[in-house]
Amino acid sequence: MSDWKPKRFWKTAVATACEGGFTVELDGRSVKTPAKATLVVPTLPMAEAIAAEWDAQGDHVDPLTMPITRGANAAIDKVRTQHAEVAAMLAEYGDSDLLCYRAAGPDTLIARQAAAWNPLLDWAAQELNARLTVGEGVMHIDQSPDALARLRAEVFAFDEFALAAAHDLISISGSLILGLAVTRDAVDPDHAWTVSRVDEHWQIEQWGEDDEATALEVTKRAAFLDAVRFFRLSQA
Repeated sequence: MSDWKPKRFWKTAVATACEGGFTVELDGRSVKTPAKATLVVPTLPMAEAIAAEWDAQGDHVDPLTMPITRGANAAIDKVRTQHAEVAAMLAEYGDSDLLCYRAAGPDTLIARQAAAWNPLLDWAAQELNARLTVGEGVMHIDQSPDALARLRAEVFAFDEFALAAAHDLISISGSLILGLAVTRDAVDPDHAWTVSRVDEHWQIEQWGEDDEATALEVTKRAAFLDAVRFFRLSQA
């Protein structure tokens, strides 16, 4: 029973305008979320992307091949009902941001982290007026309350669809600054992913690849880039 997948029951999926935004209809019937709410999204391009995912299904539905549909479901069923809690959780990343915790050595890694991460911290200081402090090791670094408050305001300003995307961007990368930079098109998504993996790629260079870790990175990278696309579709 664990391998059961619902069978395809429709012929065509069509994006269409509806009250409050746009929806997807399967043979004239609106798609529902897992919580049985009508799937209503903020933009036509997002609805068209979801319709394309439904159209691409074979004889059985595979949710793993439907990242935009899954993102919309999460925004409607989960984030919308607990927006403040999700935003507060993501804002906490600013107090332990990946970009602020640097290696004590060797010099090559120190230089690599600085080259990858300092420009993003400089961007946050200039564009968001939020300068974060950098330190060595894993001990907690006290950050400016004003800087954290400004970052928190950025996160709380997202609607439920943008916040659903930000959740994956921030939690997967481990960096609030990096996630916000992606949402503002301040950094290329592929480069952003590479920047978030500086430490892991350094370890690979020293000790070689691990098949399981490599497979996990491939999965995480796909989810990160899906989140970028979902965010952009929510703003289109």
